[in-house]
Amino acid sequence: MDNARDIAVNCRQYAMCKIDFLGSGVCASGLERHYVTFYPQGRMLLYAALADGKIPVTEKCVQAADSCNLCGKCDYQCYFVTEMRPTKVMRALKTLVGKHVAAGNPILKEKETFLLREMQEIVGPNWATGDRGVAVTYSTDPCPMAKPQMPDYVVMPKTREEIACLITLFNGNGIPWVARGNGTNILGLALGKGVVIDLSRMKGIVFDEKRWLAKIEPGVTAFDLQREASRHGYRVHVAEPAAAVCGSTSCSGLFSLFSTTYGTAADNYVDAEFVGSDGSMFSLNDKAAPNLYAFDRVEQKAPGICTALSVKLHPKTADETGVLVPFATMEQAIGFSRECATRRIGLAMGILDLEYVSAFISPTQELAVKVKEIFADRLGMACMVLVIGDKYSMAAIGEMGLPLFDQRLVTALTLGLPSLASARWLDLIHELTEDEPFSYLKIRGFAELAEAALAPSPGQLVQDLDPELRPFFEELYARPELTDLVWLNMFRITSSRIGRDRHFFPIVVYLPLEPQLIGEMVTALKGIADRHQLKNSLGFITPVDNGKRCVMEYDYYADQTSADEIHRAQQAIAAAGELIEKSARRTGTITPLRYILYQGYCRKENLLYSQDQT
Repeated sequence: MDNARDIAVNCRQYAMCKIDFLGSGVCASGLERHYVTFYPQGRMLLYAALADGKIPVTEKCVQAADSCNLCGKCDYQCYFVTEMRPTKVMRALKTLVGKHVAAGNPILKEKETFLLREMQEIVGPNWATGDRGVAVTYSTDPCPMAKPQMPDYVVMPKTREEIACLITLFNGNGIPWVARGNGTNILGLALGKGVVIDLSRMKGIVFDEKRWLAKIEPGVTAFDLQREASRHGYRVHVAEPAAAVCGSTSCSGLFSLFSTTYGTAADNYVDAEFVGSDGSMFSLNDKAAPNLYAFDRVEQKAPGICTALSVKLHPKTADETGVLVPFATMEQAIGFSRECATRRIGLAMGILDLEYVSAFISPTQELAVKVKEIFADRLGMACMVLVIGDKYSMAAIGEMGLPLFDQRLVTALTLGLPSLASARWLDLIHELTEDEPFSYLKIRGFAELAEAALAPSPGQLVQDLDPELRPFFEELYARPELTDLVWLNMFRITSSRIGRDRHFFPIVVYLPLEPQLIGEMVTALKGIADRHQLKNSLGFITPVDNGKRCVMEYDYYADQTSADEIHRAQQAIAAAGELIEKSARRTGTITPLRYILYQGYCRKENLLYSQDQT
């Protein structure tokens, strides 16, 4: 995309520009001022609003434009995820606002009100505002089901006590409010009128290694927590890298490929502290506290604002590695995953659709499309199973005798992706194939042959990237962690690429790990999306509770700038919801995300074994 407005309106709002996941640094003005408006994501939304005439030029608009020094860090971060170049938008914003100021046109000043004065009295003059230039950056979400809502104010508390005072103030004056972690839930849950309480100033992390926990505040992101835990020699269970951990837990509980070992919901924390919707304070381990460990199969409202979460620390071993096991059918992949989970083989596990795998390892969408076609059409793969484990897990998988991509092959494959489509390479594969699918992977010396055929290197991988960015990405991919399955899945930095082509809506369900039931569900969900002419694919299936159950994500994609595609996505999502409800009533063993929202603190057994009573 070369047009600044096209780039701006396509911002996925995944907030990856707010974390230093590439080691290139984070926007300085964002770190100083904290409002999303002063990060690249916010400036994208701000420019789109100004260009479309949705808001006038305000004082904060001028400050946001002036605060950008055009350093270009956001280009690295956003290009890695979406292939977009936000610096073009940053430059356009500075030009638009600069011309407005130079022409002597009016700049709207913030209106002083009773509520604004009261909020600033609580949090300080810099941390509450009703400026439209700030509010508009908190007003949208790319989710097809979310309706834009412009808040009247945005306030950024620093302490639990400030939150309690704010909620008491709002309740006493009949002011609606909504809490926002990092704004990454992509389900419209952080939108609302009245006041948005942005918690991103609350970034405290305290490690208590004697009790194997870390106590975090609600502004702590998954990436930052995982990085600090790794520095202490531990691992934590987290969601997407830019997501606030407290927010993820509150909304749906934590789940990932590590749920195979670490579980989900109440498995992931020791205690949680809240400011309730009435302004009261409590922690979950108080006997008189609301019972958030329980689960009620009805839609819930948020129990309040989580102000601190004590998350579990998990040990790591020096011999951890990962493998990708290809399968010709989904049924075979489910059988293998269930066998491993039942025998407690591996730390993390997931059945991955080829859309997910190709997006995960490819630096561009064009290459991802080619890679997916090769995997499916030329190599006959239906899916892959990722397993992460120690040397004993890998030995057990090796004894099963299945063909697989070990870490060495994964590195060669990733860095040699542009050569994968060559006829010479594929001819070699077919010559080495025996009756068993993918048997070439078991040939002694195949890794050496693959490296010779693919000629893997960072330079080759990035050869088709924007020339200006190529040197940076060549240096980036020279770092071993960028092809390390353990590191990539701990920090999950490449999983956000699943939304590179267009925004995705995740349909998440808990259900038994049974091939027939999963097959029926996948076929039905695909049928709905196909009828509505939407791109769709299975995301992942992760075994939980020793392979008896699993969490499954199926993804619907929609162009967030197309009213027609959004409308079709809304219809498809509604139809998918009806399908899941009917399946839940029929089987009594399926729990959809609809009921999990705001019940992420409950015991996982409630999600896995709860029977529908309707």
